[in-house]
Amino acid sequence: MGDRLKSSSMDDLPLHLILEILTTGRLSAVDLACLELTSKMFWASHGLFSQKFRSLVDFAAFRLCESHPIYSSLQQNAQKELYNRCNGNWKRALRFLHSVEQSSKMVQTSAGNMQITSGRYHTLLINDLGVYSCGSSLCGVLGHGPETTNCVSFTPISFPCQSQVIQVSASHNHAAFVTQSGQVFTCGDNSSFCCGHRDTVRPIFRPKLVEAMKNIPCKQVAAGLSFTMFLTSQGHVYTCGINTHGQLGHGDTQERPTPQKVELLGCVASIVQIAAGPTYGLAVADNGTLFSFGSGTNFCLGHGEQHNELRPRAVQSFDRRGIHVVQVSAGDEHVVALDSSGHVYTWGKGYCGALGHGDEIDKTTPEHLTSLRKHLAVQVCASKRKTFVLVDDGSVYGFGWMGFGSLGFLDRAVSDKVTRPRVLDSLRSHHISQVSTGLYHTVVVTKQGQVLGFGDNERAQLGHESYRCCLQPIEISMEGAVSGAHG
Repeated sequence: MGDRLKSSSMDDLPLHLILEILTTGRLSAVDLACLELTSKMFWASHGLFSQKFRSLVDFAAFRLCESHPIYSSLQQNAQKELYNRCNGNWKRALRFLHSVEQSSKMVQTSAGNMQITSGRYHTLLINDLGVYSCGSSLCGVLGHGPETTNCVSFTPISFPCQSQVIQVSASHNHAAFVTQSGQVFTCGDNSSFCCGHRDTVRPIFRPKLVEAMKNIPCKQVAAGLSFTMFLTSQGHVYTCGINTHGQLGHGDTQERPTPQKVELLGCVASIVQIAAGPTYGLAVADNGTLFSFGSGTNFCLGHGEQHNELRPRAVQSFDRRGIHVVQVSAGDEHVVALDSSGHVYTWGKGYCGALGHGDEIDKTTPEHLTSLRKHLAVQVCASKRKTFVLVDDGSVYGFGWMGFGSLGFLDRAVSDKVTRPRVLDSLRSHHISQVSTGLYHTVVVTKQGQVLGFGDNERAQLGHESYRCCLQPIEISMEGAVSGAHG
């Protein structure tokens, strides 16, 4: 009788059932590594797998990589290169894939899911409790109503309905939000139709549903200077706003008051990520092709010339070398891209070393940032004359203009620029999960769920009232955000 009531252990479960539990997709690479340390059930190979899998967990990580949308879209040689770049460790490969996927939207932290986004003079934050903003409310970009001109701490944004926001993008004077249901809300200056509403008489001071996209679920938005890009769940791109340089991608220069589908993209590829510069747009396809359109000034389109492109054009430099692009960031005057093996490429205006190649020379086409080739990059971030690269161990590298301390280095007296990637020593004590940079300030999210900021704080874009410039990273208090959410 006692034997029949004996409690069961994990070791008693059938192997195929354990494997099914491990590969449901609910476990992260860190979770798998922890399991591997708890029982020989997980780190033993059981003699059922080929020798390239050291353990059951290793095999589970491989299976999870196989099912990941980035990995499954890679050619066999690209899959092999990623595996080799991860030192033959499938758990590290899985961590890389998850980190890249999360870095342009919500990241998982100990304090819940979060995203941080820097506008020109403001900062927006999403967490599990809601959406918050601080800084200058130019033309209603903070979304708090006409009576608010400035917020010195994170303040909750009210939406017309109960909506869980999952992604946000901010530009100089407007912002766009994507909800879990795929709806898009915008606020700010709509004089250029960039908010997607026909009413241009007055700014939109509170988030307003973009009616034209109401029945077209979206998963990402990207705010340019006077235009906005929308990426749908089906991989299509819509744009609206000013189109002087062809930045809307429709093959002409006519403005669009409301979002319209970029048919020229839809017929060639399914898009997985978008980015908007001041007057140009970028779109990454699921096959790794990068498309660019709009203003060719400063060589930002990557085609080796400064002509405007009225329709999306593939960046041939990547295609010729068989490089699979997985992420791109559009700066004011330059672009930085990440490939499927964690390599970084930059091009555009090289002023102040923003391209990281040790000089200030413009690069007309994408050039590999060889000084970071030993690191596995998981996020790239470009803004005004500066660039950040987040690598898989949580370290952040920066290069470019050091103005206002927004690059994060303390030795400003030595030079006003950093022309090659340097690790931010001021963040070494933290594992960084996401980075975003505005005109003169930068914010990061740590693995523990802290929000840190440095650089200019003249308009309280770092969420503090008493500081004007922060050379050292300071924590942006979440107390106001939490209390506001429960209030």
